[in-house]
Amino acid sequence: MDRKGITIAGNIVTDVVKNINIYPKVGMLANISSVSRAVGGCAPNTSINLAKIDNSIPISVLGCVGQDEYAEYIIGCLKAQGIDVKGIVSTPDAPTSFSDVMSLPSGERTFFYASGANTKFSPEQVDINKLDCELLHIGYISLLDRFDEKDEEYGTVMARFLHDVREKGILTSIDTVSDTSPEFAAKVIPALKYCDYVIINEIEVCSIWQTEPRNEDGSLNLDNLREAMQKTLDAGVHKKVVVHSKEAGFCLDKNSSFTVVPSLKIPPELIKGSVGAGDAFCAGTLYSIYHGLSDKESLEFASAAAACNLFSENSVDGMKDKEEIKKLMQSFTRRVL
Repeated sequence: MDRKGITIAGNIVTDVVKNINIYPKVGMLANISSVSRAVGGCAPNTSINLAKIDNSIPISVLGCVGQDEYAEYIIGCLKAQGIDVKGIVSTPDAPTSFSDVMSLPSGERTFFYASGANTKFSPEQVDINKLDCELLHIGYISLLDRFDEKDEEYGTVMARFLHDVREKGILTSIDTVSDTSPEFAAKVIPALKYCDYVIINEIEVCSIWQTEPRNEDGSLNLDNLREAMQKTLDAGVHKKVVVHSKEAGFCLDKNSSFTVVPSLKIPPELIKGSVGAGDAFCAGTLYSIYHGLSDKESLEFASAAAACNLFSENSVDGMKDKEEIKKLMQSFTRRVL
């Protein structure tokens, strides 16, 4: 019997990368030497990375785009990986979300983001009764306006949506955007009791509970991180909280088993970019969940998937299949925490 697959829902973005010679002062000019496009956002990044890791997993995407060239580009990229796009809604009321990414020769980047059709994506556009998946992953909380709205009964629209998905016997997983505003916790906490998995970074998990993820010297504050993960789990997460940082990956499960795996040490001269590394890690984690890997195996695999991302300037071109990722795990040593 064929297994059901994974559905990835949420932000859909086209990144327009413009290589410039300098970042100009207001009113001044910079030269653009080249322009390229890449997919961006939780739904395209995570789904394409997951499809590249294991094309035997049935993958579908939910989200909202405009009726424009950027929408055609993104949908074309998804279809090329065999991803089901029937759940992507097209709206005439907003353009497809995009980011103008200004990239300097040093590698530093500045992002100008237009939320566009992402603001129109809502639970009303999803027929939960037709979802044919084992797990639904959605991101990013705090960048999905309709899902972030308040709900009198559940706290947020996202929480109600996740509740309804779980009622159909589907596992749920969330990702968030890095947001340090006081409103962030109010958007995230109500959803936690309807999540089976939370896959976020160290900034995000600590921001929920208004604590600092790092010490003054820039090193990870492991006590704060562990405490924030425990609070996230205690808020109602059903299975696991998984956190990624550049130094290591962390997993805390419902039995209070805490697992830490340091990241692979990638030589700086091999690194071309880190945009989308979190989504690559997330894709590796979803692969691991789907195939029942242990927490240690999952963190090892997901960190190697994230490392693949560093070999490319965009969010998806660096990803390799599962066998190549396993080889990569043997090619580099790991950091020391």
